[in-house]
Amino acid sequence: MTGFTLADLEARIAERAAASPEESWTAKLLAAGPERAAKKLGEEAVETVIAAVKGDKTELIAESADLLYHLLVVLKAREVALRDVLSQLESRTARSGLAEKAARPR
Repeated sequence: MTGFTLADLEARIAERAAASPEESWTAKLLAAGPERAAKKLGEEAVETVIAAVKGDKTELIAESADLLYHLLVVLKAREVALRDVLSQLESRTARSGLAEKAARPR
């Protein structure tokens, strides 16, 4: 089992964000603005869904990795810390998903 975490990925993205856009895909994506990063996230989400529907486990793993990476880039672009997202997830575990969803404002 790998010890690599989403927090490790968030830190790596922060490091690469400081690099030159000519040297780093992360820096290039962030330099293009949050909208470009969000568009790329959407593309990766679609590719992940397609891999899941096809039932190709190897492709699903690869696309899921791309999806998580691009999500964290979007969070970085909008200055949202991973810990805040994880805190939100943690607060939702206090009750069932159905109860949590029913309690959301419409």
